[in-house]
Amino acid sequence: MLRVLGSESRLCDGVTRRELMRVGGLSLFGGLNWMQSARAAATTERAGRGPAKSVIMFNLLGGPSHIDMFDLKPQAPVEIRGEFGPISTTIPGLSICEHLPKLAQWMHRGTLIRTFSHMFNSHDPLPFMTGFTDNKPSDQALPTDPPDIGAICQYLELGPRDLPGAVCMPCFPGSGQKGHRRRGPYGGFLGKQYDPVFTVCKPTFGREPKFEHYDPVMPLGAPMPPTADNLPDMTVQRLDRRRSLVSQIDGEFAEAHSSRAMATMGDAQRRAFLMLTSSRTRDAFDLNLESAELREAYGRNLVGSSLLMARRLVEAGVPFVSVHQEIFDHYGHAYDMHQNNFGMLKNLNLPLLDQVIPALLQDLDSRGLLDSTLVVVMGEMGRTPKVNSVAGRDHWPQCGFSLLFGGGVKQGLVHGSTDAIGAYPASHPMSPADFVATVYQLMGIDPHLMVPDRTGRPIAIAHGGDPVRDIIA
Repeated sequence: MLRVLGSESRLCDGVTRRELMRVGGLSLFGGLNWMQSARAAATTERAGRGPAKSVIMFNLLGGPSHIDMFDLKPQAPVEIRGEFGPISTTIPGLSICEHLPKLAQWMHRGTLIRTFSHMFNSHDPLPFMTGFTDNKPSDQALPTDPPDIGAICQYLELGPRDLPGAVCMPCFPGSGQKGHRRRGPYGGFLGKQYDPVFTVCKPTFGREPKFEHYDPVMPLGAPMPPTADNLPDMTVQRLDRRRSLVSQIDGEFAEAHSSRAMATMGDAQRRAFLMLTSSRTRDAFDLNLESAELREAYGRNLVGSSLLMARRLVEAGVPFVSVHQEIFDHYGHAYDMHQNNFGMLKNLNLPLLDQVIPALLQDLDSRGLLDSTLVVVMGEMGRTPKVNSVAGRDHWPQCGFSLLFGGGVKQGLVHGSTDAIGAYPASHPMSPADFVATVYQLMGIDPHLMVPDRTGRPIAIAHGGDPVRDIIA
């Protein structure tokens, strides 16, 4: 990654200067097995592309409370039903949380899954990005993990040649660009060359939290495009504040492009570098090309800016974009609401969700992109039906929700039901494998396609899951 001097911190993953012209986040082309990739691409080509040309996956990291958002139980005892009341939606008979009035007006355009269920008690997005659960939570992404949907897109060489197949924003999911990398959005056993492009971010905050972890503060700012490592050092004083960050980085790339360093790259590295410096790639990452009105519609915060950038990326042809509502030190734990559940939802998470998702759907729809873009809104798990002694809800992977729009899903559908207290599926439970198989099916990728693990053993990309045909239009 390009280091901005003037402080000891580095953007993203702390790569040293001794590493030769390694492209930050774009090492995805190093060491490709071209024959293997070509065979897999031919398999997908024969199957034909599905209705979803691209996917935007919005991860509500931490475990959003299904029972307080999309599966309210107003007839349950108070310690179950919580503090929020229901409001009607544009689907007759469906109610959702009173603090989601804008989203309530879009429900007839999507599918609500109420029964996403598994036993992987971890904050990793591994289950819904790969379909795999091993019941062995780890503090770090593992090289033996399976590839996620974005990695498979890159393995199959989907999308334009001068754009990445997968992008992850605003940074790798973990703890705000610290060393912790949560399992999920990686190439896994296929290799780091299939990792997504990771943007980087340096959010600011309008205030200090009143107490640690459970008083979240809105992160402001926007994700920044990835940069090449070991470019000429650029100090803060050299940044021209009259120009966009993208245009300044372009200048740094131009200097490196004309240097002898290009001659030392391998073919794969050179291709990655040239892709990163293409005008179309750079433009896709440049929010300055959007109107002030649209920027305000999404919000000038890190989440809204990330989703606006996601729209730009899919409009340019990127097949898979994941956006993760990140955790930043003591400024809040996103949706991990062991305490102050209702305050965290009412004061930040629900108003934010009710702004950014309707803004994204309206933006995509106005550009004729919603039918070809699958928008996924979910977290890794739900929360316990019973409110605990500190007004929180704890981990509950046994039942959670997924909200889907566009990209070939049925409109106005509620899939599955839960018991009287929202603890377990009462009908149509959906496993992570079946969920991911459904996403692959919508993208026109055979969910039973085999890829080799580190030992050469063939592994199905959806891990035995089958598409849930009931939610496909």
